[in-house]
Amino acid sequence: MPSISDCQPTIPAPGEVASPPPGLDPVLLDPAVGRGPGIRITQEAAYRFTVDFGDLIAGLVVDEAPPAGEGLGPCPEQLLVAAVSNCLCASMVFALGKFRQEAGGVAADAHCRIVRNAEGRLRIGGIEVAIALGQPAETLPRLDRVLEQFERFCTVSQSVEAGIPVAVTVQDGTGRRLR
Repeated sequence: MPSISDCQPTIPAPGEVASPPPGLDPVLLDPAVGRGPGIRITQEAAYRFTVDFGDLIAGLVVDEAPPAGEGLGPCPEQLLVAAVSNCLCASMVFALGKFRQEAGGVAADAHCRIVRNAEGRLRIGGIEVAIALGQPAETLPRLDRVLEQFERFCTVSQSVEAGIPVAVTVQDGTGRRLR
């Protein structure tokens, strides 16, 4: 089995054609990019699972909140919010780096909104991410250019946004809202 801990896409060798995983339409797989990172998840009890990311870190216990689960780990909704906000923060750091800017740290508070669909089933109706930079905006001369492009670098939020609205705000180190 290929490493599930690699967070970079597996690029096929020149002339090699990437084959999609079973059940995935081959038209949906871009042969120039290949297969992305993966995990293995194993049920431990009721709604508690262990997520194996490979050799990099120990398994992560995930669980549903009571009354369904025991709340012994993050729930799936928290993992999705964590993935979106982590990718946005990393994209912010990347965009800042392109302009040789250092924000003095990047942090985010994020949550999702749970709604019921027409059938009464629970769904994520939106994700809100509030990013905070460690420095005042005045110390970051090209911050306007960073802010106009950083979201486009975020693989996760841009993918999730196809089905779930993602609202992003950014404030500087003084608490002033920049967008």
